[in-house]
Amino acid sequence: MTLKVSHVSKKFKNVTAVDDISFELETGKMLGFLGRNGAGKTTTFRMILGLAEPTEGEVYFNGKAIDASSYDVIGYLPEERGLHAKLKVVDELYYLATLKGMAKKDIKKAIDYWLERFQINEHREKKIESLSKGNQQKVQLLASMLHEPQLLILDEPFSGLDPVNVELLKKAVIDLNQKGTTIIFSSHRMEHIEELCDDVCILNRGKMVVQGPIQKVKRESGYQRVVIDADFDLHDFDTHPGVVATKHTSHEYVFLIENEQVAQVLYTKLQSRGFVKRFELLDPTIQEIFIEKVGDIHE
Repeated sequence: MTLKVSHVSKKFKNVTAVDDISFELETGKMLGFLGRNGAGKTTTFRMILGLAEPTEGEVYFNGKAIDASSYDVIGYLPEERGLHAKLKVVDELYYLATLKGMAKKDIKKAIDYWLERFQINEHREKKIESLSKGNQQKVQLLASMLHEPQLLILDEPFSGLDPVNVELLKKAVIDLNQKGTTIIFSSHRMEHIEELCDDVCILNRGKMVVQGPIQKVKRESGYQRVVIDADFDLHDFDTHPGVVATKHTSHEYVFLIENEQVAQVLYTKLQSRGFVKRFELLDPTIQEIFIEKVGDIHE
């Protein structure tokens, strides 16, 4: 195991921010780490990074407790960005790379490669403050990956980026992961979690409420999803026994249901109503599991 978090808790006076959580993450795996605002995600990250001491429990990386000797092989992109606004892009990256112990000859090569890959090479001599918010975010993500860390924690890495740049940065994260970097990925975009991650953890008020490989979590959620595309109204199904949640678009109805027997009843009721273009029984999405466990994403 690369990372082991064992019965970790963090208390601030009378508030328990993280309450007895445990998980293990193997080398080269990507973990989706989810929770509403205030659930304890950032506190957990700080304990993994050695920036905060657990009140109880232990964190091990590569078989030993994380200390200053581990910092050169760890990367972190915090949700609250923090670059030196007055520095030029290339100077900022050079400075941050030296903090990670990179050799001078490797730093220039790495900076040139990543600036070109992130399509911001033309901004290398510009001050950080003159860049767009999206390009500043690229620089910050680049800085966390520059030294090709063994462990990388990404907190909302794609927020505020347009779809083209999201795909550009996703590909870079995937490539780094495939080279062996272990990644913890936090995002409110559940489709990114499903697409990129092997495992998922969901925190609710400091407690771990969901944990495991994504496909296993889906199978064991206790719910399934029925997708129906029909030419007639189905809103009466919203309150049907066994239907626990609904999501409708202009093209289809989606029902989160308790079991397959509910799907059979819904299918039978459809027969007398008219033509059905699509009726499909699927595993729930991570977003549906998230909402069922902790409520909606938005406060």
